[in-house]
Amino acid sequence: MARLADYFLVVTYDLDKRVEGEGQGRILQRFPEKDWEDSPFPQGIELFCQPSGWQLVPERQPASFFVAVLTDINSDRNYCACFTFWEGLDRLQLQKAEASEADEVDEAPAVVQSAQVFAPKSLVLVSRLDYTEVFRNCLGLIYTVHVDSLSVPLETVVGNLLTCIIPIAGGSQPGQEEREESLRTITLGAGDRQVIQTPIDDSLPVSGTSVAQLFRQLGIINVLCLFCAALTEHKILFLSSSYQRLTDACRGLLAIMFPLKYSFTYVPILPGKLLEVLSTPTPFIIGVNSFFRSETQELLDVIIADLDGGTVTIPECVHISPLPEPLLQQTQTLLSMILDPELEFADQAFPPPSTQPSALKIQDKEIRGVFLWLFARLFQGYRWCLHIIRIHPEPVIRFHKAAFLGQRALTEDDFLMKVLDGMAFAGFVSERGPPYRATDLFDDLIANQVERIRQEETCPHKAMNHVKELAEQLFKNENPYPAVAMHKVQRPSENSQTTTQNQTQFPGLDDVAVQLFIDHAAAKLRTAPPVVKVELKGMVPSGPPLGDTVDRNGSVMANSARRLEVVRNCITYIFENKMLEAKKLMPAVLRALKGRAARICLTQELNQHVLQNRAVLDDQQFDYIVRMMNCTLQDCSHMDEHGIAANLLPLVTAFCRKLGAGITQFAYSCVQEHMVWTTMQFWEAMFYSDVQNHIRALYLETEDNNSEQQDGSAGGREISALDLASEQNRLWPTLSKEMQAERVQKEESTVFSQAIHYANRMSYLLLPLDTSKNRLLRSSGLGDVESVSNSYVTNSIAGSMAESYDTESGFEDAESSDVANSVVRFINRFVDKVCNESGVTNEHLKALHTMIPDIVQMHIETLDAVHRESKRLPPIQKPKLLRPTLLPGEELVMDAMRVHLIPDGREEATGLMGGPPLLPAEGAIFLTTYRLIFRGTPTDPLVGEQVVTRSFPIASLTKEKRISVTLPMDQFVQEGLQLRSCTFQLIKIAFDEEVASDLAEVFRKHMHKLRYPQHVQGTFAFTVGQCGKLAVEHKTKDKNQSLKTLSKNLVKSAKRTIGRQYVTRKKYSPPTWENRSSFQSELDEDEISVSEEVDQSSLTLSSTIRSSDRQTMSNVVERACCRDYQRLGLGTLSNSLTRSKNEPFRISTVNRMYTVCRSYPGLLIVPQSIPDTTIQRICRCYRQNRFPVVCWRNSRTKAVLLRSAGLHAKGVVGFFKSPNAPSSVPSQADSTSLEQEKYLQAIISSMPSYSESSGRNTLSGFTSTHMSTSDSSDKLRQPKIGALMKQVMGTKEDVPGTFSRGGKWGSIRGSGRLSAYNPDVGTRLAGKESPQPNGGPSEALFLRQQKAYLYIIGDKAQLKGGKQDSFQQWEVVPIEVCDVRQVKNSFKKLMKACVPSTSTTDPNMSFLRCLEDSEWMALLHRVLQVSVLVVELLDTGSSVMVSLEDGWDVTTQVVSLVQLLSDPYYRTFDGFRLLVEKEWLSFGHRFSHRGAQTLGSQSSGFTPVFLQFLDCVHQIHLQFPMEFEFSQYYLKFLAYHYVSNRFRTFLLDSDYERIELGVLYEEKGERKSPQVCKSVWDYIDRLNKKTPIFYNYMFSPEDEEVLRPYTFISNLKVWEFYMEETLSEGPSYDWELRGRQERIAEETPEKPDSSGPKSHRHIVWPCYDSLSKVVPDAITKLLQDLQSLEAELGQTSEKWKDTWDKMKNSQKTEIKLESKPSFSSSLLMSSNLSHQRRSQGVYLQESGVGSSINLAMDCEASATSTPVAGRPSTSTLYSQFQSTESENRSFEGILFKKGALLKPWKPRWFVLDKTKHQLRYYETRQDKECKGVIELADVESVIPGTPTMGAPKNIEEKAFFDLKTTKRVYNFCAQDSLNAQLWMDSVQSCLSDA
Repeated sequence: MARLADYFLVVTYDLDKRVEGEGQGRILQRFPEKDWEDSPFPQGIELFCQPSGWQLVPERQPASFFVAVLTDINSDRNYCACFTFWEGLDRLQLQKAEASEADEVDEAPAVVQSAQVFAPKSLVLVSRLDYTEVFRNCLGLIYTVHVDSLSVPLETVVGNLLTCIIPIAGGSQPGQEEREESLRTITLGAGDRQVIQTPIDDSLPVSGTSVAQLFRQLGIINVLCLFCAALTEHKILFLSSSYQRLTDACRGLLAIMFPLKYSFTYVPILPGKLLEVLSTPTPFIIGVNSFFRSETQELLDVIIADLDGGTVTIPECVHISPLPEPLLQQTQTLLSMILDPELEFADQAFPPPSTQPSALKIQDKEIRGVFLWLFARLFQGYRWCLHIIRIHPEPVIRFHKAAFLGQRALTEDDFLMKVLDGMAFAGFVSERGPPYRATDLFDDLIANQVERIRQEETCPHKAMNHVKELAEQLFKNENPYPAVAMHKVQRPSENSQTTTQNQTQFPGLDDVAVQLFIDHAAAKLRTAPPVVKVELKGMVPSGPPLGDTVDRNGSVMANSARRLEVVRNCITYIFENKMLEAKKLMPAVLRALKGRAARICLTQELNQHVLQNRAVLDDQQFDYIVRMMNCTLQDCSHMDEHGIAANLLPLVTAFCRKLGAGITQFAYSCVQEHMVWTTMQFWEAMFYSDVQNHIRALYLETEDNNSEQQDGSAGGREISALDLASEQNRLWPTLSKEMQAERVQKEESTVFSQAIHYANRMSYLLLPLDTSKNRLLRSSGLGDVESVSNSYVTNSIAGSMAESYDTESGFEDAESSDVANSVVRFINRFVDKVCNESGVTNEHLKALHTMIPDIVQMHIETLDAVHRESKRLPPIQKPKLLRPTLLPGEELVMDAMRVHLIPDGREEATGLMGGPPLLPAEGAIFLTTYRLIFRGTPTDPLVGEQVVTRSFPIASLTKEKRISVTLPMDQFVQEGLQLRSCTFQLIKIAFDEEVASDLAEVFRKHMHKLRYPQHVQGTFAFTVGQCGKLAVEHKTKDKNQSLKTLSKNLVKSAKRTIGRQYVTRKKYSPPTWENRSSFQSELDEDEISVSEEVDQSSLTLSSTIRSSDRQTMSNVVERACCRDYQRLGLGTLSNSLTRSKNEPFRISTVNRMYTVCRSYPGLLIVPQSIPDTTIQRICRCYRQNRFPVVCWRNSRTKAVLLRSAGLHAKGVVGFFKSPNAPSSVPSQADSTSLEQEKYLQAIISSMPSYSESSGRNTLSGFTSTHMSTSDSSDKLRQPKIGALMKQVMGTKEDVPGTFSRGGKWGSIRGSGRLSAYNPDVGTRLAGKESPQPNGGPSEALFLRQQKAYLYIIGDKAQLKGGKQDSFQQWEVVPIEVCDVRQVKNSFKKLMKACVPSTSTTDPNMSFLRCLEDSEWMALLHRVLQVSVLVVELLDTGSSVMVSLEDGWDVTTQVVSLVQLLSDPYYRTFDGFRLLVEKEWLSFGHRFSHRGAQTLGSQSSGFTPVFLQFLDCVHQIHLQFPMEFEFSQYYLKFLAYHYVSNRFRTFLLDSDYERIELGVLYEEKGERKSPQVCKSVWDYIDRLNKKTPIFYNYMFSPEDEEVLRPYTFISNLKVWEFYMEETLSEGPSYDWELRGRQERIAEETPEKPDSSGPKSHRHIVWPCYDSLSKVVPDAITKLLQDLQSLEAELGQTSEKWKDTWDKMKNSQKTEIKLESKPSFSSSLLMSSNLSHQRRSQGVYLQESGVGSSINLAMDCEASATSTPVAGRPSTSTLYSQFQSTESENRSFEGILFKKGALLKPWKPRWFVLDKTKHQLRYYETRQDKECKGVIELADVESVIPGTPTMGAPKNIEEKAFFDLKTTKRVYNFCAQDSLNAQLWMDSVQSCLSDA
């Protein structure tokens, strides 16, 4: 029973304490005046009566009522019902008040000036119960009595009110009595009656309609948001202008949180004076009047719900975890069905007639029903995760959060995690944990309805029915008797409210009278018998266990049956000691252990092998078991939500191995590296569950002793600990004191003994085996683990480095004590926590604290012995390290370091795409002076025989990154390296634990030294063959001196040379490193000799030159450039006065000393008319002095191709100045630009087309010969140029006005003449307007409507600001070029796309997406596009000058591609070499700088400009496979070696630097070691003589064919150079290695094979085998066979090229002899196909190696073969590649053959083949697969035989014959003797023929 009201107060406006208009309230009267003992009087009520502040008002306000909630110090809630009305104040009182405060305030508040003022007065009722309506009625009655002056004294009413006593909750006794109880009728003695209905069950909150109102105000999503926020402990603030609504909203929010109770600050109405409470750091639910809205704006972390506006504002910094799906969705659906039932039928044609929502009070309960249903789903099975750790005297219960989350599979769910960690849930556990207590609706739901909820959750209507049932129960609880609702309460009469005059003040009440009432009632209560309501306690049912509830998503587990089988088998093998079997299964087991089921299975299986807590294993068994345990633990989170670590805990102390006399190593010493062991929560949960088991056992024993005669029915189900506890709690009151004490003591000692046990266990897992190493970070006192890679000590690394690196002498004691201390601290913390929670006595706790250090110390001592012994163990057998084969001159810098090669993002090798998992592999990494090599074997035992090799040249390393790697086998994190190379290789290694970390550091340092040598002379190409040690350090000082002296000499001699002379120089050999000191002197001797010019005959260098110089001189002439210029007829090496004037160009030696331009070659082609002095002036206008020089001339149109750098900015303006500008005195700049124009003009006038035209500006003049003759071709070509220009320049706008006649770049063809596109377009596109403002063509334009003689391809960015003159004859084509930075970044992305470092499932990271993002293809497209444009222009007779960037990157690419496309010579071996030497090497592409080859250029990074060029060539090669003499492999070879630094060819940045180092003119004869090739070209030549690997068999060029490839990105293919790898042998570009490996393989003797005929099948794995080697193309194979046959026969083998050429010729003769040439053979060997047809070769080539050749073979049958003398004709050459049908079968038939030993006779189809000289047999006649071959060369004799055992029956004896070979005797049997004779004769004749 409880009082309805504790206190009644009258609070009024305090006139004495007004401060500046801010009033205050004061309590006028309070009853009772003495505090009740059970509920003290709450402080600060005055503030809450007027939350917005006490104010005087000019008009009377209507009376108001609200309920505020105050929380007292014991966190009990007091409900303060405030009834406020307004009373008039007379002037007198006011004046008194004002007078008293006049000295404080200057003037009276403005409010008071009106006639009358009203002050508020409040009647307040304070209660522990929340009956809003009853309070409203009671206070209203008191007011009515006062206002209407009823006859009842107020004292009586108040007295009755304070003495009214009602039951707290309706009892559950049936019948009349209960009804009396729960229906209490009260009267206050003023003729009123009220019925109070108390709820049946007090634990359920009463909500009235507040929940429904809340949803109406805010909507479903918003309220759910607040709900989640409240549960996850956020701050929530309600705003409303109504106080009562604030209280209701807060009440509603609390009601839907049931069964959780809100335990933080809860203030539904917060007075304005206390607003600073809002900045408290703790969570709260607070309501504030909207009046204070502005003051709530600056709150940053508060969620504000505006009830009036219906909004919820969540600040940015607050993240509310939502309900987990699918719960969220289902809850929303149910709520909308309640609040908006029409929504469901809104779209139906015939909606049901009535779908009104229920009445508000019913709706309210329905909503609460949904939330009850939601909590039942969230918390289902929570009772199975309760640990009861004490039963007596009080149950102590803990919740095992990790297990709950793990079984619910919600470990990742943020919401549930936060709820379980929250205060509300802690309260929930302590309130609902006890197993013996009264139960309510929620307990019933969890216990009995879970099954139903689970079945109905997906069907909203069924769930809705359930919710409605719950709602009914909730409603019944609040309104037990809805029928009885009689209220008789008077309201104040209307007139009394309106009349404002003559209203008396609320009178003071008589204290004594009221107090009398109270005392009287108290006395009555004391005499009355106490009402005892027995609280019904009962056992709380637990509901279905969690295990069942989760297996609905068991589909995950379904496929694991096989995996569990594997795990079981493996464990069985280990214990049966079948180690080989176990080893094979191991990788599969480790993969399987990723799954939870397999891990649980592992713990169960291992458990079965433990006897009496021990299982002694041998070393290998121990190793495997530990490995599996580590793997299992590795994936456990630190929470251990699946209890796997918990299950392993007893096992790690059971499995052990004997190390020596009396020394045993347990498994725990090897599984310490896991986070879970250092997590306090894990140990607590483990401890509690063990304690629970022991206490359960304790009581089960007592049960059994007491009741032996228990029947078996109860024993069927195991009694859970909670059930036991509830039974014990029930019996507790019935036990005697002694029994009670005994039980308490027993439980306490159980807990204590467990604590000791756990102190031991923890010391096992926390103390590392080698205690000298501190595993645990000292600062955190074991919060955090430092991983030490060497602590995996099952295999002793004793002999290795571990010893020396680990123990630093003298520090052992200090160190170990440190470990000990941190472990002791950790265990102490644990013990304190659990013992306090589980009520262990203080004496016991002290005893524990003294014990722990001893336990730890003892354990450390035993560990030391184990550690010592474990080091003596023989190391585990690791795979033997394989040595790599090295190149001649390559030396090891660091020998083998054992590492694991980890798979990266390429899936082929890992077996993910089918095929065996070749990676991870175990082996060693080697660092040589040239390469970085990994060699090893796959860890997967199924492919353990294969050798895996990955390597790349050290010079191609682009990025090195440290990583930490977890190896799948040994679950330890190891340090590793990820090395990326620009040869598209990635080596990801993890160092083995035997490699000390500082060794790894040394390795990195060496690698860096080799990658970035100080000077280019430190690269492998220079140091090859020298001692590697010396190659590391350089004296930079010397280097600089040598540079200085050399340049001095150059300058000196440059002064000496007057006139034009040759530069000749002695051979300069770099000094060896040993006699470094003599470098200086040698340089001084090495003077440059200059010989006077001689006349033209001097091309055959005359005898005037000294012989030593003659060689050098010829070197200059022999330089690629010169040879090529002479081939092109571009000039001769003469400068005499008698030179032929008709030569338009000459070879200038102006740059012979490299003084004009450092990066150009010594000899340059310039126009004949330009003197050298002009050149020296012109060059200043261009960047890097790279002025325009001619590099190629079209032999047909005589148009020339020039290259230069871009102009300097100041040069640009001068360049476009009009030459006709009248200037009396030309300035310096003008003269330069004039000379520049002269230069261009000279080039133009060198063109025959120009000199033929009669005048400069006439239209008639320009009729180029080839233009007029090839009219048709011209029509085709012209528009194409326009289109190309359009694409290249990439502009959108159209040319306005008259210019758009023939399309933007269209040709305007007049009668037989060509007048090409508007010359001004180029400049306009570069940003200039049309020359005439009116848009009409100017006169000059008319004069020159013809195509330009010279196009200058320039950079768009540079050409701004120049104005083109209409009379000039050149045209600038501005294009956008790709910046070097762009190429660099694109290449990085390309590498990541082709060789990703980690595999990813992200669709945005797929290969094609990454490739596109890299933009590599777009860059290729751009370069090719410009090149094709230039080719078109040159082909139509215009010269082109490519003038981009510094003239050494893009310019070089474009110029070389143009020449390659235009001139077939460059598509041969010699031509391509010449092209690269001329355009790339001589013209100074900065190979060393772009390749970041030295320390100096390291920062600039790797930019593969040359690779880009090679890729473009590869694209062209794909489109025109018959136009190139070299194969794709040749391009790959160059791409690899241009970065490998194996050859000197691609080192240094220009000829000047090469001369300086003496690399340029190295004599061919003077090599110290003939096997070391210094030039890549020599190497290719040599190799090409040996093998056709570089040759393209489809090569059949057309004369003077100009190639025009498609350049769209869709036509480009990714170069396989970027993608392919050969793990069996590493990159195939170092040919010597390839040969050696084969030789090694051949040397290993074959074991004599007795197993019958060996299978010739060979599995070819992608990414492992080299396809070209395993499946060579037909021609290569034939050529190899020929060579090997010739070698066998002892003939001198012919070169493959000769053989091939002969074959080609014979093919041609065959074709001529044929009546109709067949398509395929002509495709292969002749060249009469047009360009379009030729590209078909591409597809043939791709469809399979050698397929284009197969076409040629099919036509063989019709070809009449005429063998060339002495050679087999091509038809016989090819015969062995044809199918069985066309085979030469000289004799065939069925023979019985006796199998090998113990095999039966079998009939086989035999074929005797004379041509191949063999006897083949097949299973049947139709069979295509040959089953075996008997080489007739091996046959010694054929003799008649005798039948042997098992021979076919009924066959005459003479049908048998034997064939004797060198290897064995074959027994045959024919159908009859005649047949046998025939066979013998045939074979004999074959033998005699041979």
